[in-house]
Amino acid sequence: MMKTKVTIQEIAHFTGLSKFAVSRALSGKSGVSDQTRDIILKAAGKLGYFKDNSLLSGDMNNSNELHDPQHMRWSGTILILFPNVRYQNQDSVYWGPVFNGISSRLNQKGINILTLTEPSADQLFTLLNPDAIRGIITVGSITTPILLEIKRLGIPVVMVDHLDPVFHSDSIFTDNFTSMREIMLYLLRKGFKSFQFVGNISDAHSFYERWIAYTSVLMGNGIDLNQIPELCSPAVDDFRQTFTSVVHEANLPEVFVCANDFSALYTIEALESMGITVPDQCVVTGFDNLYDNIPVLATVNVNKELLGARAVDQMLWRIVNPESNVEKKLILADVIIREQYNRHSG
Repeated sequence: MMKTKVTIQEIAHFTGLSKFAVSRALSGKSGVSDQTRDIILKAAGKLGYFKDNSLLSGDMNNSNELHDPQHMRWSGTILILFPNVRYQNQDSVYWGPVFNGISSRLNQKGINILTLTEPSADQLFTLLNPDAIRGIITVGSITTPILLEIKRLGIPVVMVDHLDPVFHSDSIFTDNFTSMREIMLYLLRKGFKSFQFVGNISDAHSFYERWIAYTSVLMGNGIDLNQIPELCSPAVDDFRQTFTSVVHEANLPEVFVCANDFSALYTIEALESMGITVPDQCVVTGFDNLYDNIPVLATVNVNKELLGARAVDQMLWRIVNPESNVEKKLILADVIIREQYNRHSG
């Protein structure tokens, strides 16, 4: 008869360590050194313990089978990691609702939440006990050294709104490409012919995806980019200075297509400082639907709470399906058109 479950005794025998040490290491409890825990976890992995010793009630012994975490009872702690960037935090009008979506779903599942702002890589795991963490949800643009440190631990990770070539993990995004493509096709239908993209495309992967959609629609419709390079990499601190040094009435496009509503707001303020009124002399579009009171012709209503909630769902799925391929989930968003800010409609 085929044996279906690896026992703690077998792992102890394989490593030459005590059953007590093995039990403490596998349950994430204190009492064993990091080095010993590492030996035990690697041995358990080799013996197939994690495939057999199911987190689910029910049979998980077929490692090719995908498992649904929907009706499981959960415990433990999920770490929410924010970047060390001043506008990417819980108080942000964008990231705050994302965090609320994460914390609400974790509360529903009875899982503890630990929130941390990204420290330096060498400090990160002196601040917490990684063995007590079931998974890590990163919110926004986490630096590569931190991601490499997380990768070394082998803890499940889901990134919200971020990708990094050094560390492939599950990620949750708004469908940036589709929404920006919709905006651009709308603008072309309205007869606009000259455009500038505004926003730092290296700030966030989402901004880069929006830029790719913007350029692909223009190129696909035979419109030259003529992009002012400085507008693709303006720093927030000197945005107005950068903008007004490269934009003049002589080279004013019909539309400034902005990476997000922050960029749109800064663009409108910079134009007004130059005596150029929106939408009378040019129009501006945004993304993320953060403001009701700025004259943007189009924006995109991102369901920020849903991004957070679906990140948790993906994390729980990943915990019980550790061997499955990495997934990138896209959530479609609604394009909002505000015709009153279209100078062609008058």
